[in-house]
Amino acid sequence: MTERDPDMELDCTAVLADVWLLLDNECDEATRARLQEHMDHCSPCIEAYGIEEKIKGLLSRKCGGDRAPESLRDRLTLEIRKSVTVTRIETTD
Repeated sequence: MTERDPDMELDCTAVLADVWLLLDNECDEATRARLQEHMDHCSPCIEAYGIEEKIKGLLSRKCGGDRAPESLRDRLTLEIRKSVTVTRIETTD
């Protein structure tokens, strides 16, 4: 039996929560490696990944050509720019 790196071990819940990041190529290489390492040794997670991959493919085929209206993009961009994080700093004198 080989010794495993504890940083490479994830629970199934964490893997399944990040499966779409992996499918969409939106995770960094370290995360990708951890997820892949887990799935290489976990049949239920690789099965779930396969199901999600099929769903993604189906959505792409059925909805791939649809684009949101430009006005929606403009409104979202405006709302994102209007969002401001306010940090309150209290000092004691």
